[in-house]
Amino acid sequence: MFYFKKEIHMKKTGFFLLMAISILLLQGCIEVKQSFSGPAPGIWRAVLQLEPDFITNNKKGEPLPEKLNMKFKDINENQLPFLFDVIYDDQGGFEIEIINGTERIKVDEVRVGVDRTTARDTIDMDFTIYDSTIKAVYRSGIMEGQWIVHSKKDYSIPFVAKYGKSERFTLQKEQPIMDVSGKWKVTFDADTEDPYPAIGAFKQEGNHVSGTFITETGDYRFLDGTIQDNRLYLSCFDGSHAFLFEAQINDKQEMKGQFRSGKHYKSYWEAVKDEDFSLRDPDSLTYMKEGYGELAFEFKNTKGEMISLDNEKFNNKVKIVQILGTWCPNCRDETEFLMDYLKKNPSDEVQIIALAFEKYRDEDKALKILKTYKEKFNIPYDLCYAGYYNKKEAAKALPMLNAIISYPTMIFLDKTNNIKRIHTGFSGPATSEFKEFSKEFKSYMDNLLKD
Repeated sequence: MFYFKKEIHMKKTGFFLLMAISILLLQGCIEVKQSFSGPAPGIWRAVLQLEPDFITNNKKGEPLPEKLNMKFKDINENQLPFLFDVIYDDQGGFEIEIINGTERIKVDEVRVGVDRTTARDTIDMDFTIYDSTIKAVYRSGIMEGQWIVHSKKDYSIPFVAKYGKSERFTLQKEQPIMDVSGKWKVTFDADTEDPYPAIGAFKQEGNHVSGTFITETGDYRFLDGTIQDNRLYLSCFDGSHAFLFEAQINDKQEMKGQFRSGKHYKSYWEAVKDEDFSLRDPDSLTYMKEGYGELAFEFKNTKGEMISLDNEKFNNKVKIVQILGTWCPNCRDETEFLMDYLKKNPSDEVQIIALAFEKYRDEDKALKILKTYKEKFNIPYDLCYAGYYNKKEAAKALPMLNAIISYPTMIFLDKTNNIKRIHTGFSGPATSEFKEFSKEFKSYMDNLLKD
C-alpha cells in the first residue's frame, strides 16, 4: 500500500487561521491517504542487471576477445533497461504493459500478495506463453527481484524497477555525431568463422533512436534507445528475449558494437550505412531434398489426436504448415498474422497446421504449454508437438527438408499436397517489409486457391 502525506502549516493572520492552528495543535497533522491494490500507477523504469563477466559462445575458461570488451563510456553499467506501465481500471484492478518503442505488450497474468516470512508486498508478472516470470518485492516506488526463465535450469537475472522514471537509458543529450536514420548493412558474429548478415533499419529524432535488425531468419522486433555523441544504445524486453545493443559510430558512417542476449550470450557486430543492401530471398533458403517427393509427418495435437496430411479434413484443401515455437516472439507475430488473414478471408478451402518445436523434451510439459498458447490466442487450427527445439534435432522430424533454418517457417501446399513454396523467417510489424509481405501473401493465397 502507498500513503501520501501532506502537512498543512498555517500562520496567525486572522480568526479562521487561529481556529485552524488550534485544530492542528490538537490533531498534529492532516493525513490524506490513497491506496492501490498493487504498485503505483504509471511508468516504471526497469533494468535487468547483467553480469559483466560471463561465459559466452567461447569455450569455458577462454578470455573474451578484445572486441567483446569494447568500452562505451557506459551509461547503463551492464544494465539492460526497459519500461512498463501500471494501469488501473475503475474497479481498482490493474494490468501491466511492457513498452518497447511503439509496441505495448500486456503481461499475461499479474499477482500481488504479502510474503508471510518478511511481511513485504510481492508481485509476480507471468509471461505464460514464454514460460517466464518476474518475481519481486515492492515498496516506496521500488521493485527488486528476479526474471526467471522456467524452461532453463537455474536461469535468472536480477531485476530492479523504479517508479516515475521514463527515460530508457539516460536523460543526457550529447550532440549525436550523425543521424543514423535509414538502412545499414550489418554483420553479426563478425569476428567468428560463422558470421551472418542483417539489415539495421533505424529512425532517429534528436537523441532518440528506434528501429530493428532484420535477419534472414526473422527480426529483432521493436528496439528503442538513444544516441549520445558517437555511441548507440538499443534494447528490448518482451518476456522471452532480453536484447541489448551497444555500438561506437565513426565519421565514416560505420558502427562497431556488442550484442547481448540475456545473460548467456555476447557477440561482436559491425555495420556500414548502405541504403541498397538486401538479404537473400526468404523463399530460397529452405527446400525439399532430392529423393523426397512429398511432405509427410504425424504429430500429436493439444487434444491428443494424431495429425497428418492424410486426415480427411485436409483433403482437397490448400494448406499452410507453420513451423514454430511458442517461446519465439517472431512466431507469435506470424501466428497473429495468420489468424488475422483467416479472420479477414474466411474460407473452408484453407487449413493451417502448426508444428511446434519446444524447449521441453517431455511431451506432457510441451503439450501443456501448447494448450495454454492455443487458448491464449484462441487459435482455430491444430497445434501439434513436433519435438525439441534444437534445430538439428528438429530437422530429423522433417527429414525431407534440407534443414530447419528458422522459427518460424511456412510451407505452402496445394490441394493435392504438392509443396509450392517454403518461406523462411518472418519480418513482423516492427519492419517496413511487413506491409508489403501482407499484400503479397494475400495475392499468393488467392492464386493458390484458384489452382
